This record gives sequence, structure tokens and C-alpha cells, in this order.
Amino acid sequence: MDTSTQSTHLKLKVIPNSAKSVIIGWLGDVLKVKVSASPEKGKANFAVEVLISEALGLSKGDVKITSGRTSPKKIIEIQGLSQEEICQRLQLS
Repeated sequence: MDTSTQSTHLKLKVIPNSAKSVIIGWLGDVLKVKVSASPEKGKANFAVEVLISEALGLSKGDVKITSGRTSPKKIIEIQGLSQEEICQRLQLS
């Protein structure tokens, strides 16, 4: 199966200016994420994209915020993985 054209959208709740960048876990269908970057000049958005891409084992270019760039509630698009694969890779204890 060719997954290169597959994309999945996830809802995020982002908390900037945290002590460290970490994926907290699922709140229903929303993934809660903390980043140490400030929300100014897109720094927190960039940190979110990097954090999610690293957690999923993807390149940074495969993860992109598509909605909510100035809001704590965001939608990200992830290239190459299904919702199921994302959930498996983000198994949080």
C-alpha cells in the first residue's frame, strides 16, 4: 500500500511556555501537547511540528499545522500515516 499520498488530521490542544516539550496524551479525540517555546512569531507552532514529527518518526515536512496558528486549539496534517498508525506510535503510558 502506498502511504505517501495518505494524510490524517489531528486536533491538538497546545500549551506554550511550558517547562519542557512533551506530548501529554489524549483528551477524547484531542491530543494535548506542551511546548517550551513561546507563542510569539510562530515559535510554538514550529516546536509543535517538530515534537509531533519526532514522536511519530517522520520528517518535519510531513507534519504541518493547517488550522489554528494563533490559537491553542490547532489542527495538524500528518502525511503518510493513518489515524490507527498514529495512535499506535503515540502509545502514551
